[in-house]
Amino acid sequence: MRWEAEKGILRKNPVFVILLGLCPFLAISKSVEDAIWMTLAFGFVLLGSCLVTSFSRRWIPKNVRIPIFVVVISSFVTVTELIIRAYSPTLREHLGIFLPLITVNCIVLGRVEAFSSKRSVLESLADACGMTAGFGLAIVSISFVRELLGSGGLSLFGRSLVLLSQPVSGFLLSPGGFLVMGGMLALLKKLGVI
Repeated sequence: MRWEAEKGILRKNPVFVILLGLCPFLAISKSVEDAIWMTLAFGFVLLGSCLVTSFSRRWIPKNVRIPIFVVVISSFVTVTELIIRAYSPTLREHLGIFLPLITVNCIVLGRVEAFSSKRSVLESLADACGMTAGFGLAIVSISFVRELLGSGGLSLFGRSLVLLSQPVSGFLLSPGGFLVMGGMLALLKKLGVI
């Protein structure tokens, strides 16, 4: 079970190795704070969906499993969105359309279909925790670089730290996200991490 949790962090990292979920990943990774909140939302949806799916896998007919998985995932996304909308409308604006799009995120649907629907509840929990940690590691590290280079500093929960006098705002745009992602992948490959 420990292996299930560890594999999602580096060896089978959903973003750096499998390259899934890049659209919301690149859109949200402009600030570290938004990346942390997206990781929490993603983790809640993934953990909940994997647990429900694993627990009820014996009763789900094979011919309708994908629509049932989407309903389960969208239920957790709806709860997440309602909570965020109620307590932090500003955060809801920052996460934008990418919060409800967790419903069809390849990482979530893939883990539910390929793993949780075939494994025990504890194995599914370990796998979901590992994949969430891997997603969080990836999005926060990319966000750190993009925010630092693009805005010249870091801002986290109301505190700001300016480190660069000449930021390169292009890193906050989509092409900048691809550049940072490519650089990070090359570095991890060179170091033998992935």
